[in-house]
Amino acid sequence: MRGTVWAAANQLGVVAGTPAELRSALLSGAAPRRARLVLPGADPAAVAELAAVLGEFGQSPVRIDTAPDAGEAGAVDPADAASVCAGDPQRVTAAYESGDDDHEGLRTAWLRAGQALVREQEPGARALLLLAALPPGAHPGTRAALARLAQAEPWTVDAVREDVAPVVAATVHAGRLLVADRGGTVHGLDAARPVTVATGSRIRAVAAMPDTTLLLLDERGRLRAHGPGSALTEAVASTLAAHPGTALAAAAGAVAVGDRAGSVHLFGPAGLHQEASHRGRVTALAAAGREEPPLVVSGGADGVVRRWRPGRRRGPRTVAERPHPVVAVHTADTPGGPAVAMAWADGLVRLHRPGRGRAPLSFRPGPAVRALALTPDGALAVGTDETLVVLRPR
Repeated sequence: MRGTVWAAANQLGVVAGTPAELRSALLSGAAPRRARLVLPGADPAAVAELAAVLGEFGQSPVRIDTAPDAGEAGAVDPADAASVCAGDPQRVTAAYESGDDDHEGLRTAWLRAGQALVREQEPGARALLLLAALPPGAHPGTRAALARLAQAEPWTVDAVREDVAPVVAATVHAGRLLVADRGGTVHGLDAARPVTVATGSRIRAVAAMPDTTLLLLDERGRLRAHGPGSALTEAVASTLAAHPGTALAAAAGAVAVGDRAGSVHLFGPAGLHQEASHRGRVTALAAAGREEPPLVVSGGADGVVRRWRPGRRRGPRTVAERPHPVVAVHTADTPGGPAVAMAWADGLVRLHRPGRGRAPLSFRPGPAVRALALTPDGALAVGTDETLVVLRPR
């Protein structure tokens, strides 16, 4: 069933691992209410159950193109990285679902990243996804084998952390990666200066000011500050108490806030800047720069990512646009200009680096993406409900 749901979710442009999660996506409007799904090689019983769930919401019937035993070769050996990466993903999924042997970490990694793994791709691409989902305690031989298979891929995996998951928000401040978990704890991930701050709030976004004040946007859209605070942060908190925000970022002593109507508001020492950047809710914000006003990057429910430098005559520029809501953005200054990372509700992460002719780099972790952060040394942190993965472009 899991492999069938993953394949259906990929075609519907959502992230889901169970029929119930797919039903939730339909009810929320994240997936189209009518679509024709083609699921070659899927288990007939699983397809029948899934078709019944989708039929409750007006979906067209699911069609199987090929017999269940058609397609690529199965998994010759579920403990062998090469055969798993080259095998038929639906059969690999079924093999791992029916057993409980972890096969040196491969089973955990496959069931974690499965929705990305069942897509058509080369074995090397699957090896990279498995590396990014491999539990820290996996056998070193498994890790080495996957690294060899993935050596032609555009990313390397620096770290996979389970101790700070689920990650709901992330940013970088003073060279330190900050991530917030669902329970409201903010973790400063610096080996030399680890910090943990229990805020007691369910967090939607996290940002930091130069004076070390930690800014939190809670689930009700209100601003909470931990630290010295200032007249500026008090003014922003007062504004959001009356008009709740939907996204938050900070840089150069300024605070950016998004709202339900698609506007971005930048509160700073030089005053207030506002821009109507999106159709519908602003879902993600990031800011970068040492001089006020900073560069602001926004993502919306309209699927658009835009960059905006307040105070300039030219309005926001479109960085990317896809037919799925944006769930996270981050930006960082580099010697060549700003880099921008973004993620959408269908699980795709994309990194735009400055420089002519440099194609964006893409990645799909498998689980839904909750947060992104670009670190000062050029790595990309991707937060999900299960892990924090740190990737580095080759």
